[in-house]
Amino acid sequence: MSLSAGSLVLDAEALYKELLRGVRSLMGPDTQLAGVASGGAWLAERLHKDLGLAGKPGVLSSALHRDDFAQRGMAQSVQTQLDFDVNGADILVLDDVLYTGRTVRAILNELYDYGRPGCVRLAVLVDRGGRELPVAAEFAAARVALPASQSLALARTEDGTFQFEVKEA
Repeated sequence: MSLSAGSLVLDAEALYKELLRGVRSLMGPDTQLAGVASGGAWLAERLHKDLGLAGKPGVLSSALHRDDFAQRGMAQSVQTQLDFDVNGADILVLDDVLYTGRTVRAILNELYDYGRPGCVRLAVLVDRGGRELPVAAEFAAARVALPASQSLALARTEDGTFQFEVKEA
């Protein structure tokens, strides 16, 4: 992570390695991974493979539980896919960027539509602050400050490597 010509440059692959280390420390024998569509789902998929876990990681869509649904509509075409029983499960939710906490709130509502987990924790690649809800990540590979006028999103290249895109909102 560095500042270059007044703009933030984040090495997403280096942060992924840090996330992998952090997730390893959070994993229990029965922990299930579930990623928030789309960046978090990409992270969960790669972590699942790198950790040598059986089965498939879950994918969580926040679309139906967003408090800005009227403005955004069905912005994501991805639907929630959970190949494990949510009831009593230890679930580690993964996301690329934690900002206001509103997506996490929507994801929790989505999870409870599928059952009552025993434990839900959150790990993120980047925590950019700016919380509007009392939400915290159990692990963040990096913490950065960005003005509200900028958005930060994870992108995945054709070969599966990660990079960040910083845009003016």
